[in-house]
Amino acid sequence: MSQTLATGTTIAALATAIVPQQGSVGIVRVSGSEAIDIAKTLFHAPGRQPWETHRILYGYIRHPQTQQLVDEALLLIMKAPRSYTREDVIEFHCHGGIMAVQQVLQLCIEQGARLAQPGEFTLRAFLNGRLDLTQAESIADLVGAKSPQAAQLALAGLQGKLRQPIRQLRVTCLDILAEIEARIDFEEDLPPLDEKVVKAQIEQVLAEVTRILATADKGELLRTGLKVAIVGRPNVGKSSLLNAWSRSDRAIVTDLPGTTRDVVESTLVVGGIPVQVLDTAGIRETVDVVEKIGVERSRNVAHNADLVLLTIDAQAGWTPDDEEIYTQVKHRPVILVINKIDLLEQDKLKLLQSQIPNPKSQILTVAARNQGIEDLETAILEAVHAGNLQAADLDLAINQRQSAALTQAKISLQQVQKTIDDQFPLDFWTIDLRGAIQALGEITGEEVTESVLDRIFSRFCIGK
Repeated sequence: MSQTLATGTTIAALATAIVPQQGSVGIVRVSGSEAIDIAKTLFHAPGRQPWETHRILYGYIRHPQTQQLVDEALLLIMKAPRSYTREDVIEFHCHGGIMAVQQVLQLCIEQGARLAQPGEFTLRAFLNGRLDLTQAESIADLVGAKSPQAAQLALAGLQGKLRQPIRQLRVTCLDILAEIEARIDFEEDLPPLDEKVVKAQIEQVLAEVTRILATADKGELLRTGLKVAIVGRPNVGKSSLLNAWSRSDRAIVTDLPGTTRDVVESTLVVGGIPVQVLDTAGIRETVDVVEKIGVERSRNVAHNADLVLLTIDAQAGWTPDDEEIYTQVKHRPVILVINKIDLLEQDKLKLLQSQIPNPKSQILTVAARNQGIEDLETAILEAVHAGNLQAADLDLAINQRQSAALTQAKISLQQVQKTIDDQFPLDFWTIDLRGAIQALGEITGEEVTESVLDRIFSRFCIGK
């Protein structure tokens, strides 16, 4: 990817999702040294509209040879360095749909631009110094945010909430390294190194690294969400529970056992956390080939879920089949949902609750009447909080790549401490200290390889 960037080529891509017959506006973005020339070749602005930076022109896009009208559009001009990539950038704001934007994109390519690779606009912004790597990753998080809280977290990263502490930690380590190397090179001209001060500084850096590392699980929860599987015997009300919870008719509900043959999915937000809810086929022994496949998928979904909602029929009670399903899922966090409680007398309901495992994780519902959903959401949040994954009040949170780099920095700093305690010469102190500096630099992009950049930006959409 970086080899093509080195040539200074101009790139172009669709910058908006194309939805046939639904998108009102489609944007073609062009960045590079030829962007303005391409715009002047294709775009005709009537009157005396000035071609100045950060202006929007109104006009027509025409084929440069045939002069055939392609679209009536707006043109946005952003000259370097005041643009997203710090290169000349132009955007054609066309009518939505498929044909107009595809024709304009093809014309840009015919005029010398090439199709941008995934994330290449943001990669150029990083390589040109407009963004650091944490900010670039925050842009991807913002585009893919599944809840308002996840979007706020991404915006905090875009504003430098992670970059600032990481850079400060790296500067501190560089200062320590400079002090140590000065003693190595000019030992006779400088006073002895204060070992206690160095150890205190490293301890402070370690404490901050540990604090930031603790945000990894919380950030991952907000970014990817919680996977919740609704499991149970056939006809206990799993689909009704999904419909009541999602306030929709995503799942078919009938009185016939085995109606749900495959996994039905719905995405919700609970307490700021994206929740992927999976309604599964009723688990039972069956000779029906299709239902058997659905049952096996249900078991797999339950096995991989972050949280299992084991749903039972209050009127039927706690059956041997319920016990068998519970045995299969109890290795996962489980909430027991006692559904259809309106069909059971109060004293019998209390007796049933005493017969069921995990009395503290029982929720009473009447899914068909939308009763008990708030209690269910409260129980889910309590289960999340019990795992120390509170998502509220986060001002920064690292992703998996950043977590791996910070972990390496922590290991290196701990090794520096051990080297000092073991009274090794100063040369040995610098080895792991450099390792910590490099690991911290990988987070912000101050020290990063081409393969890492390719891995990061390949996950972006084409036009970002």
